[in-house]
Amino acid sequence: MNQQTIYKPKHKVRIVTAASLFDGHDASINIMRRIIQATGVEVIHLGHDRSVEEVVNTAIQEDVNAICLTSYQGGHNEYFKYMYDLLKEKGAQHIKIFGGGGGVILPSEIKALMEYGISRIYSPDDGREMGLQGMINDLVERSDFAIGDKVNVDLNYLKNKDSKDIARIISSAENFPEVAKDILDTIHAINKTSKTPVLGITGTGGAGKSSLVDELVRRFLIDFPNKTVGIISVDPSKRKTGGALLGDRIRMNSINNNRVYMRSLATRQSNLALSKHVNEAVEVLKAAEYDLIILETSGIGQSDTEIIEHSDVSLYVMTPEFGAATQLEKIDMLDFADLVAINKFDKRGSLDALRDVKKQYMRNNNLWDVHQDDLPVFGTIASQFNDPGMNTLYKAVMDKLVEKADADLKSTFTISNEMSEKIFVIPPSRTRYLSEIAESNRAYDKKADTQVEVAQKLYGIYKTLESVLNISITATKQTLLDKHGLNSEVILKQIKADNKVFVKLLIAEFDRVKLDLDPYNWEVITGWDEKVNKYKNPIYTFKVRDKEIKIETHTESLSHTAIPKVALPKYQAWGDILRWCLQENVPGEFPYTSGLYPFKRTGEDPARMFAGEGGPERTNKRFHYVSAGLPAKRLSTAFDSVTLYGNDPDYRPDIYGKIGNAGVSICCLDDAKKLYSGFDLADVMTSVSMTINGPAPMLLGFFMNAAIDQQCEKYIIENDLEQEIEAKIAKIYNGKERPKYNGNLPEGNNGLGLMLLGVTGDQVLPEAIYSEIKKNTIAQVRGTVQADILKEDQAQNTCIFSTEFALRLMGDVQEYFIENNVRNFYSVSISGYHIAEAGANPITQIALTLSNGFTYVEYYLSRGMDINKFGPNLSFFFSNGIDPEYAVIGRVARKIWAKAMKHKYGANARAQMLKYHIQTSGRSLHAQEIDFNDIRTTLQALYAIYDNCNSLHTNAYDEAITTPTEESVRRAMAIQLIINKELGLAKNENPIQGSFIIEELTDLVEEAVLLEFDRITERGGVLGAMETMYQRSKIQEESLYYETLKHNGKFPIIGVNTFLSSKGSPTVLPAEVIRATEEEKEFQIQTLNNLHKANDSEALLKDLQHKAINNENIFEALMEVCKVCSLGQITSALFEVGGQYRRNM
Repeated sequence: MNQQTIYKPKHKVRIVTAASLFDGHDASINIMRRIIQATGVEVIHLGHDRSVEEVVNTAIQEDVNAICLTSYQGGHNEYFKYMYDLLKEKGAQHIKIFGGGGGVILPSEIKALMEYGISRIYSPDDGREMGLQGMINDLVERSDFAIGDKVNVDLNYLKNKDSKDIARIISSAENFPEVAKDILDTIHAINKTSKTPVLGITGTGGAGKSSLVDELVRRFLIDFPNKTVGIISVDPSKRKTGGALLGDRIRMNSINNNRVYMRSLATRQSNLALSKHVNEAVEVLKAAEYDLIILETSGIGQSDTEIIEHSDVSLYVMTPEFGAATQLEKIDMLDFADLVAINKFDKRGSLDALRDVKKQYMRNNNLWDVHQDDLPVFGTIASQFNDPGMNTLYKAVMDKLVEKADADLKSTFTISNEMSEKIFVIPPSRTRYLSEIAESNRAYDKKADTQVEVAQKLYGIYKTLESVLNISITATKQTLLDKHGLNSEVILKQIKADNKVFVKLLIAEFDRVKLDLDPYNWEVITGWDEKVNKYKNPIYTFKVRDKEIKIETHTESLSHTAIPKVALPKYQAWGDILRWCLQENVPGEFPYTSGLYPFKRTGEDPARMFAGEGGPERTNKRFHYVSAGLPAKRLSTAFDSVTLYGNDPDYRPDIYGKIGNAGVSICCLDDAKKLYSGFDLADVMTSVSMTINGPAPMLLGFFMNAAIDQQCEKYIIENDLEQEIEAKIAKIYNGKERPKYNGNLPEGNNGLGLMLLGVTGDQVLPEAIYSEIKKNTIAQVRGTVQADILKEDQAQNTCIFSTEFALRLMGDVQEYFIENNVRNFYSVSISGYHIAEAGANPITQIALTLSNGFTYVEYYLSRGMDINKFGPNLSFFFSNGIDPEYAVIGRVARKIWAKAMKHKYGANARAQMLKYHIQTSGRSLHAQEIDFNDIRTTLQALYAIYDNCNSLHTNAYDEAITTPTEESVRRAMAIQLIINKELGLAKNENPIQGSFIIEELTDLVEEAVLLEFDRITERGGVLGAMETMYQRSKIQEESLYYETLKHNGKFPIIGVNTFLSSKGSPTVLPAEVIRATEEEKEFQIQTLNNLHKANDSEALLKDLQHKAINNENIFEALMEVCKVCSLGQITSALFEVGGQYRRNM
């Protein structure tokens, strides 16, 4: 393959890169921004989930040539047009817009957007024809024009802080100094009387300066509601290409505020931490009369002190990892810094580092009479929301600005004198938990092997005795063995005199060897025949939660063959029997390798009905369609991206375009009631799965309240209270319009759940009755909420809260479940599916998923929860591809989990059972030859069913190109129904047991997972590995490996890179694209507006915040808040007390 020539820009080109609002797909834009930077461009990268306003404001403040965006989550038409309009409105129409979204953006839409004014939208065909570098060459060449060669700014109006004017003067100073000279001279003269203080912040690369700046700015904006701040942030230029990654903005959440201006500068010179135009940039901000200017350098070395020449107060940021204390003597900034922050104070050795830096600071500045506690050296954890050390540092910074620069910035910020202390999710003493699990599981395997050897020796002695006695095996087992071992008395009676000595020796040797056999294992051996007979008998009886269940053990084929539901091996040797029982065993018995329950549930196939589009009414209709005629209603819900990011529907175009697209729009309790109307949520044959993570506790609150109100409705009907309740509701609404179901009820919907729209059961029923209904309902409801925040950070990006706060919410939900006896609902679905979809191979998927699961176990244990109470509320979710390892993904996961929970954590049988849902691989659905996708899905479904998954979703073949149609969804459902109902071998429930390759694969994959546990331990456990982005990097590397092999054809994919049709198997375009209608969007916004008018939610939201601050159970409060508040209101309230998620590069 010929390497493409890289375009060389003629001017200094600056480009903003980002992924669109409510869109976590950042892999593509990360690749693009790397290539753009390598092409010699200064890139301001914002990361995922960025609104039009954020991107446009950034583009104007940074005075860029172009914006480069990806949009994979729908709503692209409104998003790009709104961006174009907003740039035009703000007088920045010279900024070009480029975009891409794979197959999500249709060719007709690309044409329309480019006609509207978007510079170019790149399609998948463009990528194939031009190549990545070719696309970037085109983009950069179109953006290669001068910025700052003309300056038309009236300095009299500069103090109005127009971002465009400020940015243009700085650009002119950078790019055309001769053009800017006169205006800069005037600015310099104006600034002679300026009192604006400059805070200089410098430090080593990777010390967390950007996060620290963000936290200082957040506190400044709260402390001074009417003051403004300007930020100049410098990053190094690449010497080889001239490009630069200006990445400080991605870490900052506070700067999207009209009182903040930020400009990123590239050094444009080697080996220096500041741009030579920093002075001019600071002068411009002073002339604009900002109240505070923060100047942040790029990472510096030990001898760099350049910052002090440009600032009134200097802050040096470092980490505890500076090496030996003697290294501090070499750091020049410790001679000059007014303040020192030791950031990342949660690292090991932080207290020693604080002591050493204070001593060095004291020596350098001759402060021998100052008490160590009064030295301006602070331990901080900028990444932790509301960190006490950051509060103390902020106050010290403001006091120093007043003292040294006579700044009008007298702080009233309230602080405590607490030292920074990490709020540990996993206690430091437990960071080896994954390796401890690996050691425990290996110890179990080693002991099993040893016990098998002992059993095999005993069997050899036993067979010798049998031969000497010359009697049948049946007679031997009945008479020669008992629960303690050999029945010596019976044996000695039957032997001839000349064999007596020999037989006594055999008995003695048997007894000696048996001392090494675990008594449990002897029971396994002696009970084997009974176990075999239980499965041979026509009826098998077992208990589940004290309920006796009887199951037929065989089915009959058309040829009248009795097909066993569970087939057992025909082993005779005790070692073989013991190995099989210790490592495989029958379904329903430890280590649950072949399945969790003795038999599959009859009358409830594992099929899940997945739906989510438009408003709640449309998805409700789809649910009734896909579940029609099926006794079990297993509903799986996909939410739109607005909901996934915890927001409310809105007319703002970048939100409006995403309402109800690629998922259902749910923003309040009434939406949940309509979504699940007609399904009895407390019925044992109904279960609901919700694919949502960041705002999962709020959606769970909506669901639980919808279920409770359904049962209130049933109580009202059963007790003939309809008229009385109707009168109460009429009084509550007092003539105002009541919420309603939009349109006619679909076939099969009996209206259950709609009577109490707009009100809740506690408003119309006596408190005692409502409380009893609530208690019973939440104990009965079946289902799952995904809520897996670790996986989101590692792979999918729908995080909205800070990681610690999100985990606390998860813990609060689980605590509430325990206290309220919620036994049938899973508080989390620990998901490998999205890890696999992001590109991980099957071994990495299992390893990362299980490691996340054990992290939740450790966290819940650290909160004092009983493992036997929370263990059964954990569930898992895996993807099934076509790779060989997918054939054993379930059995390996079950085996590892069961061994660890039993032997490492001492959990009971119910907590040892790993219950998991499987979805066939979305990544294996290709947009070429889409009919072939059903073949892949069928094979993946076969893997899942043969491996005894607990539930299964089969993807529709056309999901590669569009939202599935009713026809494609029906075909997808038929795949697993045909396997379950028609495929003869599937009548057996352990068909892969006994296969040599399955057993070999199980061992290989299990050991590979345990090795990965050790690798994660080396990085500080799951959370420590996440800090260095280990999991994310691993996923991306494996994704790139697959894409490379797919692209070069070394990994054959039928109809994609081999076995192409006569037309070359082109990408298939959808005949229709299913999107939310204008009417549905309008109805959702109207529903929201009516909710806000009908309810005064301020007091409830304040109470929610109060409980969060005082460490009370947040979910308990959410159960009440969710009755009257919208999703967006709750999210905003929790941001203020829990912190927003901070994006990573």
